[in-house]
Amino acid sequence: MATSVESPLEHAPPPAVRRTRRGLTAAAALAVLVAIGAAALLDLRTPAPVDTDAPAGQFSAGRAAEHVEVVAARTHVAGSPANEQVRAYLEGTLRDLGLSTEVQDTVAEEAGQLSGAAGGATLARVRNVVARIPGTDPTGRVFLVAHYDSVQSGPGGNDDAVGTSAILEVARALSTGPRPRNDIVFVLTDAEEACLCGASAFASSHPLAADGGVVLNLEARGSTGPVIMFETSPDNAGLVGVFGRAAPHAVGTSFAVEVYRLLPNDTDFTAFLDHGFTGLNSAYLDGGAIYHTPLDTPAHVDRGSLQQHGDNALALAREFGATDLADLRAGNDATYFPVPGTLVRYPGWLTWPLALLAVVAVGLLGWSTRRRGHASWSRISAGFGLALLPIVIAPVLAQLLWLAITTIRPGYAELLDPYRPLWYRLAVLALAAAVLLGWYALLRRRIGAAALAVGGLGWLAVLGVLLAVLTPGGAYLATLPALAGAAGGLVALAVRPSSRWAVVAVTAGAAVGVLILLPTVMLLFPALGMGMGGVAALFAVLLGLGALPVLDLIHPALPAQPPGAAPPGAAPPGTAPPGTAPPGTAPPGTSPSGAEPTGTEPAVPGGTPSVRRGAAVPALAAALAALVLAGIGLAVDRFDAEHPVPTHLMYALDTNTGTARWLSHETDPQPWTARYVDAPESTGSDFPGLGDDDMLAGPAQAAPLPAPALTVLADQTDGDRRTLRLRLTPQRQVRLATLHVAASTATVVRATVAGRDVPVAAVTDGEPWSFGLVFHAPPTDGIEIELVLSPRGGPVSLRAMDASDDLSGLPGFQPRPADVGVVGSHTSEMLAVAHTYSY
Repeated sequence: MATSVESPLEHAPPPAVRRTRRGLTAAAALAVLVAIGAAALLDLRTPAPVDTDAPAGQFSAGRAAEHVEVVAARTHVAGSPANEQVRAYLEGTLRDLGLSTEVQDTVAEEAGQLSGAAGGATLARVRNVVARIPGTDPTGRVFLVAHYDSVQSGPGGNDDAVGTSAILEVARALSTGPRPRNDIVFVLTDAEEACLCGASAFASSHPLAADGGVVLNLEARGSTGPVIMFETSPDNAGLVGVFGRAAPHAVGTSFAVEVYRLLPNDTDFTAFLDHGFTGLNSAYLDGGAIYHTPLDTPAHVDRGSLQQHGDNALALAREFGATDLADLRAGNDATYFPVPGTLVRYPGWLTWPLALLAVVAVGLLGWSTRRRGHASWSRISAGFGLALLPIVIAPVLAQLLWLAITTIRPGYAELLDPYRPLWYRLAVLALAAAVLLGWYALLRRRIGAAALAVGGLGWLAVLGVLLAVLTPGGAYLATLPALAGAAGGLVALAVRPSSRWAVVAVTAGAAVGVLILLPTVMLLFPALGMGMGGVAALFAVLLGLGALPVLDLIHPALPAQPPGAAPPGAAPPGTAPPGTAPPGTAPPGTSPSGAEPTGTEPAVPGGTPSVRRGAAVPALAAALAALVLAGIGLAVDRFDAEHPVPTHLMYALDTNTGTARWLSHETDPQPWTARYVDAPESTGSDFPGLGDDDMLAGPAQAAPLPAPALTVLADQTDGDRRTLRLRLTPQRQVRLATLHVAASTATVVRATVAGRDVPVAAVTDGEPWSFGLVFHAPPTDGIEIELVLSPRGGPVSLRAMDASDDLSGLPGFQPRPADVGVVGSHTSEMLAVAHTYSY
């Protein structure tokens, strides 16, 4: 009996019905992704703060905030009278809890690499407050650490009065319950802002630190946002396991740990790592505009962030306090990231197998796509190559957008982030969406939707391999979305192409990318600031590439090919590979997501005008949104008395010549700063304690201020070696003192400061100074220094400098207007006085 072959389009629904179904499919799929993204972002919210009437064993942000009010009542830089008052308050509070409390008063060297101006050694006199709850059967010690000193330019309400006050409240809560198995030690460090010297002193010399232990460091680099566990010690799988199961608000990512390890950033945690401790470092990062500024007051503390810091610290102290600490050292780092309700984590050794599996899965998807006639190898290759365009273009345009915004609003250049950055962040996301959607609209007809989808996933898989090489803890960001997207695509190809299950499959694959990448994008903005918004744009594009089959649904349907014609990118008629579905099984022109057949009109090169216009609408809308959002940001985030424009100004006096100058790090000075400085100048020869960077300078009236005194206590010569024992004594209340030896007069062979041998760096030709010393919080009776010198003949020239803060009493200084503020810098408002001595 003979049979007739039906046209695959013979029983297709009318075009209007197909368009309606496609619209509903697109709406449903996008609604699912939006809901998943919203859940992921809502999971990053800080908890509601608990009031002062909370049960005794619970952490209360209300109770902790009372400590913040005292600790951050005013600026309290290390060595200042205000810092002594804060220290007395901390010591008294811990003693009142019945805890064994002491003050570690010593001199310590710098940890990390904070002091570029030293040229040799950085030290400080520190006074750490240490208290302990002894364990019942200790397997080790758990250390809760925060620093109680502030920068000179602000009272440190968030950085780090919040961490200090959270520890006081955790100590209170722990003291009300049964004693833990392990010792719990509370370490409130001094001089963190100066040189991490307090943490260095404790980790290197305190008896309680002799056997190491687990450190939980509490920090802040902003004023709000979720607390992120952003750094760990190496081989962190055991630590992360405890964090994931015990912390009630576990936000952390192994990508952040990898990035932080590559950056030249330091906290007190650095000093503990240098001495072999294990542990976790946590901070909240948003609201960076007030970081290290006079605005970092208790009033600008987000109690939700304080509550999260305290909840996590208390829970982790209890968990580590009950854990056999000897079992924590695992042989590898874990990969981990937050999803709603939990912290996903898996062993780091899975990084490479998953990365390679993602490459194989995407390759299999490409083969299956070609085999089923949805795209040729040449089109798939073109899709892969062209997918690099949005990956590159979106970050570049994001950086150019920020360059344009800072040109309009130059004060942003001195801020970590704008005061109100939300609109700018949304503008970057809209710009990334515009690039991706525009790229897709231009190429989907020429290359084919299937080829572009495979190409986008291909780049995710390749980036997963690159990340596995460079930052293994971050490989999941590309590997898992690639793997999920490839799996979804394979399922979509396996089921009937017009089945709704195909849409479900690719939507599920895209959902994995949303869960993983959307929180990453939103956390990258405050972590890196708008100045590096291009990084967030990059990951936003990666999210979009993983969701291309779903994004395809928001575009007009492609016209179907006439019977017998090949779909875009497929093999020509008569050359389909073996196993290709026969006509009627997979209608040409079917969307790669498995939606309804895409149309009945014959193919027209370039498409009909209505199709071309419809395809461009999403991209044009996103581009317009980017411009509008950036404009709203400029309109909303204006500098005013509550959000002042940041400025930087210093004063330097040379008592040998009786001359003074104003100095500023601003490259494009604000109008207020421009009244004082006008031309670039190098200060390294006259004020080596300030570093050798060029600054803007201007003449200033000399103030009647005394230079630090340098007294010779002993002077001995033995052969070609000369030993000078000196005392450097500030003649006023200062924050730091420095001493530098001119290389043209002597080479320093050995140096001892306050009884401690300090490193002496090798001197290269042309360097003006053979040795440099920076000493923070110097005692009022001075610092004893012994130098073993190799003289070059003639007197030895030594440049002594000290520095205080506050320019208000200087001649010629005009107070800042209300809308002009102080930039968050360790040299803002510095007043330096220097003198050269020859012996």
